Amino acid sequence: MTRALQLAAENVARKGGPFGAIIVKDGKIVGEGVNQVPVINDPTAHAEVQAIRDACKNLNTFRLEGCEIYTSCEPCPMCFSSIYWAHIDKVYYAANHEDADRAGFDDGFIYKELRVEMHERKIPFEALQHDLKLLPFEKWNDLDDKIQY
Repeated sequence: MTRALQLAAENVARKGGPFGAIIVKDGKIVGEGVNQVPVINDPTAHAEVQAIRDACKNLNTFRLEGCEIYTSCEPCPMCFSSIYWAHIDKVYYAANHEDADRAGFDDGFIYKELRVEMHERKIPFEALQHDLKLLPFEKWNDLDDKIQY
């Protein structure tokens, strides 16, 4: 956890967000990341996502079973989902999303939006009916050699 917190603190001096994360497998760091959202103009460049990308590259896989993530702050909903998609075994965090809210980050707003009906959200979500909407899934299901997520 100390390394994740150090990365977060150091990142502030580089004009990145105050977030850092590391991924550990078998007691060794296999991935590191810091929040680079304002640095590279990428709203998905959160510390956890960057650490996942780094670990996946270093381990040559998109599944991180057997890994743990240490992050300076409770993961936002996007990072939470990314951790699940990566199949990481356990999450350790220091500050929580209320601490992030007090520092001016809008994690709390997104947590609230997840509980709101789609038609009442700040950003409207609308399903469009299309004759081909199932075509990609049909093609996927027809594959004999598909890679399971």
